Amino acid sequence: MRALLLATFASLALAGSAHAVEPLATTSVEVKLSPELQKKAADDYGVRDVQRLADDLKKNVERELDRTGVLAGGRVGLTLVDARPNRPTFKQLGDRPGLSFESFGTGGAAIEGQAISVDGHVTPVRYRWYESDIRQAKLTTTWSDAGRAIDRFAFQLGRGEVYARR
Repeated sequence: MRALLLATFASLALAGSAHAVEPLATTSVEVKLSPELQKKAADDYGVRDVQRLADDLKKNVERELDRTGVLAGGRVGLTLVDARPNRPTFKQLGDRPGLSFESFGTGGAAIEGQAISVDGHVTPVRYRWYESDIRQAKLTTTWSDAGRAIDRFAFQLGRGEVYARR
């Protein structure tokens, strides 16, 4: 009896796996820095810090698009146009000895690009967010507001909410 029950469950499991849904194709995401931001990174912010933001943008967008299935199998080409830190970066602190890490200000980021669906339809995307209230910046880290802008962009792109913005 037990062997018959096990054989039945095994055959049901095999039959179920034959009808399993294939996972959606992933979306290819490419992120680059604008020439202006590259110059700011080299001269002022530090290339490593800005490259880390670009990597976070790519990772967050991929995660959200894979989670929601928006643009499955498509491509997204993004440019990190601008980023502004809340606190001095490591390079800024090294370049200006009198600067303090206790200094703070409002930060944020601007992102532009295009989403290309599987059928080739190109949709421009644009997003920018900068904190406007200095009181929110006192307890932040160096790139808190830029990270928040990246997170919000990825979340909204994953739900198809930034396509119409121009």
